[in-house]
Amino acid sequence: MIAYIKGKVLAKGESYAVIENSGIGYKVFTTPKVLETAVGADLALHTYLQVREDAQTLFGFLNIADLQFFELLITVSGVGPKMALSILAAENTDLIKQAISTQDAAIFTRIGGVGKKTAEKIILELKEKMGAIEIDRSSAGSSGDIIAALEGLGYSSREIKEVLGKLDHALPAEEKLRQALKMLGR
Repeated sequence: MIAYIKGKVLAKGESYAVIENSGIGYKVFTTPKVLETAVGADLALHTYLQVREDAQTLFGFLNIADLQFFELLITVSGVGPKMALSILAAENTDLIKQAISTQDAAIFTRIGGVGKKTAEKIILELKEKMGAIEIDRSSAGSSGDIIAALEGLGYSSREIKEVLGKLDHALPAEEKLRQALKMLGR
């Protein structure tokens, strides 16, 4: 399996880049963020190789976290690699994880090819697989601090998830925590 590729970008298409490594050009399907890399520039991608009877397709990601989430998405029945890539291309991974934990199907239905039933299936299946709350605290910023504070006060994962989706994220962290405590105090 090809797990990582590093080389020069030879060409780009609408949804892929051709990366040259040791004289071989690899066609790697990827997100628009990766495709911002200029032709001729060096690029390193963590990859997922899909092997089918009629094709071998390579998908590339800038970091392991995106690759792992991509692999988690394709475990959902009805979600193939191309749809998973479309989901990752449309939104930030942390935002998608938060939408799953708060059961916000709207983030998925805005993506072409993802209907309401598929969005609900993604949320249902991944919520179980992600566990109670799997928001990457290191990149969640003040939300990670709020989660840690509420857990420290003894609130359950279910209660925290419900409140997290209702917070006004424009407020400073202290105000968000006060708002969360008010909601939980009802």
